[in-house]
Amino acid sequence: MFGCHAIYVSGKIVLILRRKEANKHDNGVWLATASEHHDSLKKIFPCMRSIRMFGEGTSSWQNLPADADDFEESVMTACEMILKNDPEK
Repeated sequence: MFGCHAIYVSGKIVLILRRKEANKHDNGVWLATASEHHDSLKKIFPCMRSIRMFGEGTSSWQNLPADADDFEESVMTACEMILKNDPEK
């Protein structure tokens, strides 16, 4: 997927893994979610942010940045939520 790796569960894209030289700010794990879940997810993932390369404003896709101090822990939590079929993720 455009030089990234997409992760699907039951035929639904749930994550994109990105590590590129261009737009390094957007490297990390992208979460496929809806904007109505952003506030509650931000409490779980304080480092979560919108993807800059999509332009100004908030996108449904959110980024767990690779350079965050809690990156690995956040990604594991997101994966656990996906496996539990959490509606926020």
